[in-house]
Amino acid sequence: MAWNVFKFCTALRGLGSIMILLVLGVVGVTYYAVVLTNYGPALYDGGFDSVIAVVVLILFHFLLVMLLWSYFSVVLTDPGCVPPNWRPAVDEEGGENDPLNGSEFSSVPSDPSHQRIRYCRKCNELKPPRCHHCSVCGRCILKMDHHCVWVVNCVGALNYKYFLLFLFYTFLETSLVTLALLPHFIAFFSEGEIPGTPGTLATTFLAFVLNLAFTLSVLGFLIMHISLVAGNTTTIEAYEKKTTPKWRYDLGRKKNFEQVFGMDKRYWFIPAYSDEDLRRIPALQGLEYPSKPDFDSEEF
Repeated sequence: MAWNVFKFCTALRGLGSIMILLVLGVVGVTYYAVVLTNYGPALYDGGFDSVIAVVVLILFHFLLVMLLWSYFSVVLTDPGCVPPNWRPAVDEEGGENDPLNGSEFSSVPSDPSHQRIRYCRKCNELKPPRCHHCSVCGRCILKMDHHCVWVVNCVGALNYKYFLLFLFYTFLETSLVTLALLPHFIAFFSEGEIPGTPGTLATTFLAFVLNLAFTLSVLGFLIMHISLVAGNTTTIEAYEKKTTPKWRYDLGRKKNFEQVFGMDKRYWFIPAYSDEDLRRIPALQGLEYPSKPDFDSEEF
């Protein structure tokens, strides 16, 4: 029997908010190594070293602000749950006469262009399209992607963009730190004398190793989620369906991107949406999703 990777998150539910403290701890170690130990003091060296220090510190603080803004947006934003007594629009998923039994789905409509009505046996309620039950949160999540222990929250319709921005800014920040601390890391293996106390040297070494590890791991997640956004699918959908080119919600890369980031370019790189985008793109609310009108397969 195939191993279900999503059960791994459930096993880690006991970590809870410790993961937030761990993230803040890594940020603290990195800040101490970059700002207080190396590039802050370099501001007073004069010459080209001071110019480099200014550039590194400005980029470092900008990316850190964006990273933390995106991170806490994911942590504090509800990913979206099914509204009380929610029902699909009249007859759009098979009609009012389709019986809802105790199984996961109702009977299949005769019109193959219609989706099946979906029912959650754990919540005892109807499920909107692309909605899944999270065993960690104990409720159904709109357009659930996965439950992330790093943010102690589900990643769903209402905070998926924020999660992607968190990955994006984390990759940029850790890449910057890795490059900035690389000369100091190389100096550990040189024969010359290295300035600094054993404590500051150890912190610099630790910060470099941590940020290099995060850079490589986050890059993999970022590439994966870019491909998911391009196909307008989620991690769960890709895992369960083995998504094909005939995926119902694949509207083309441009429209797929807008289904997550909106159409207002001013908001693409910040964890927020414009009011206009929220009005004209129903998918951002997590309940309705446009699909190909000529699609002749059934939703899983």
